[in-house]
Amino acid sequence: MNPYDAILLLWLVWTVSWVAAAFWSERAANRPSFSEEFLYRAVTVIGALMLYAPVYGHGLRLWGVGETFGWLLDAAALAGFLLCWWARIHLGKLWSGWVTRKEDHHIVDTGPYAIVRHPIYTGLILAALATAVLEGTVIGICGAALMTLGFWIKARLEERFLRQELGADAYDSYRRRVPMLVPFGPKAA
Repeated sequence: MNPYDAILLLWLVWTVSWVAAAFWSERAANRPSFSEEFLYRAVTVIGALMLYAPVYGHGLRLWGVGETFGWLLDAAALAGFLLCWWARIHLGKLWSGWVTRKEDHHIVDTGPYAIVRHPIYTGLILAALATAVLEGTVIGICGAALMTLGFWIKARLEERFLRQELGADAYDSYRRRVPMLVPFGPKAA
């Protein structure tokens, strides 16, 4: 196995396991409208399709990476997926693939949520960036950039929604303590 096949396998295992785990989630008590969620969904899906396009040999290759660096990029992607799973398990039944409020929803500010407010998005962004660097194509880089933008848009929507649903004081306090997507990054003012 080479680093290119390994990173594709990592994405496949993560995707299948993530979809299967969706059945562990509670029903939503409230969620934004489809039109409010459409933008982040469209941007993220287009980005993912572009990111995977290099796997099929599409796109202008800007660089190649050696095998050792390729395995380091695979390790970075794996770290991103592990962060996703840590956050997903830590949330338990509060997790959802969509922006939602569950019954008895509360702000989770422990575990990975003490490092960043959106560790699942952070993990996926890390995996997407590692994949784009490994592939080294224009379309892959654009795909990772669009996925990053999509997760940023989703995080902003989720924060507005949860602030409204859970209370501005509680959510704003959390925003002031913990950065949004980048560990040790800027916090909300």
